[in-house]
Amino acid sequence: MPRGRYSLLDPHDHTPLAEERFHCAPGPSGWRYVSQLTTPSGDRSGSVDLALDDLGRPIRLELRAAGWQVRGAALDGVTWVRTDPTGTEATEGNVRAHAFTGTSPAFLVATARLLRLTPSAAATRVRLVAFTDPVLAPRTLDQSWALISRETHATDNGPLTVDEYQVTALDTGEQHAVHLAGDVVLAAPGIELEDLESPPSAFA
Repeated sequence: MPRGRYSLLDPHDHTPLAEERFHCAPGPSGWRYVSQLTTPSGDRSGSVDLALDDLGRPIRLELRAAGWQVRGAALDGVTWVRTDPTGTEATEGNVRAHAFTGTSPAFLVATARLLRLTPSAAATRVRLVAFTDPVLAPRTLDQSWALISRETHATDNGPLTVDEYQVTALDTGEQHAVHLAGDVVLAAPGIELEDLESPPSAFA
């Protein structure tokens, strides 16, 4: 069960935004990721609880940030309920999309798990619903994912396979690289892995 800490940064000027302490693990029915977020000053600022089924589909998502809460799942595309900080207003949304995304590294692992790309495969288009900070506002976006390379490195804990993805925002054409090892993000824009207490889990 990988356990560790990410730093979340502004991808443009690298200003620290939050620290995300996480643990995650594959299970008999899929994969689960749980984390707590704190501000640079140390105050709690939110949480992530994401569970995937064995095909990589989100069977449960719970996000909290700045008093806002989102609960969602894959249902007729993806469906969610967003609640305001007072708890008095709840709005439901549904989009014909494949999965969710957001600032948490969990969503990069989840999208890669959903797509199951191989290095020889063509780029694959995916539609996602992003929940943007600080109020978890939903936004639908289209991306293209391609697995550029897969390399195995020797480590003290045995071989480590690192996948490099090229992710393209289809509305702007902007491209960036995402490096994953199993269910841990090694590098991506705005994400730095600061600490890892145990090796990443390898998906079957």
